Amino acid sequence: MKRYRLSFAILLMVVLVSGPSTRAQEENPRIRVVVNLVQLNVAVTDSKGNYVTGLRPSDFSVVEDGITEKVATFAEGNGPTQRLVDIEPGEVGAGAADPAPAGTQASAPAQESAETLSSAIAGANVFILFDTSNYMYRGFVYAQDAIADFVRSLENPDKVAFYSYSRNLSRASLLTADRSEVVRGVRSTVAGDDAALYNSLLLTVKDATTCKGRKVIVVFSNGPDNSSMVPPEDVAELAQSAGIPIYMISTREARLEPVSTAVFERMTAATGGKVYFSKNWRDEKRAFASIRDDLAHLYSLSYYPKPNPNRGWRAITVKLVGSRLKKYRLRTRNGYRPQPARLSAESAASSSAEEAVGGIRPPGL
Repeated sequence: MKRYRLSFAILLMVVLVSGPSTRAQEENPRIRVVVNLVQLNVAVTDSKGNYVTGLRPSDFSVVEDGITEKVATFAEGNGPTQRLVDIEPGEVGAGAADPAPAGTQASAPAQESAETLSSAIAGANVFILFDTSNYMYRGFVYAQDAIADFVRSLENPDKVAFYSYSRNLSRASLLTADRSEVVRGVRSTVAGDDAALYNSLLLTVKDATTCKGRKVIVVFSNGPDNSSMVPPEDVAELAQSAGIPIYMISTREARLEPVSTAVFERMTAATGGKVYFSKNWRDEKRAFASIRDDLAHLYSLSYYPKPNPNRGWRAITVKLVGSRLKKYRLRTRNGYRPQPARLSAESAASSSAEEAVGGIRPPGL
């Protein structure tokens, strides 16, 4: 009996001691900030808008928060990617974790360096988002033709995904290398309800962030957004932080609304993309051809950020080096915000709940 009483007393003490500790761990989930490889897509043009080709890595200067960064990979258009620096274990991405405040867990990008470098050399994955709202009734078939031609003309990108939206998002064709499957998805779309552009664009950006390599989103919109719950500023900042250029082709219906025009212009400029306003189906085809041309001439730069204690918005400045190159114009994103990832059962349950209601949530930036 004494032995049993002693065992019970020890067990009771263990429960009393471990209980508060377990609860404390549940109430204080660990957070890690993930910044492994910063990818930049840079367009260089002359005063007439012609693309400047043949530039070298040494022609570019990249500065983050006043810190000069070393370019790790470099590629021009759809050409091969050059690996420029060898990263030593423990050196990669130090700016993402040093110094780490209490209650956080630093990421381990050194273990992922080989994977991130290999993904950086991949071609761009193109996500196409098509407006099938009631704004599209008139030019629906012409828009389908323009998108189908655009998909067929994309020879170099690795994969293409096709989504459509009205009030809800429809993933008609997930990322695939089979162009015919994507075209079938385009042809299967039908005109729908009100337009929730920013809700759907947020979900598209979140999908794009889960795939490796270079990502680009091309949006075809026929009018303003009239039913989203997500502000466009949050969508733009998430895309900007993830390094995903957004290209938008819109018709004169959206052009007639100054607010939508301004939003489209700010969103594309912030992410390094472009906006086009088309008057007819011929303009739409020309806009898609211009986007295809732009993708083929982008310079792809990437770098591992040096130690940087800033966990908020990090400003990026890209310039050309040398007096002869200063006359050229550059277009790229101007910064990003490291994204925290909460590691807890509660956050996982919350994510599942969001997916159940369509995944609409401002990206907590």
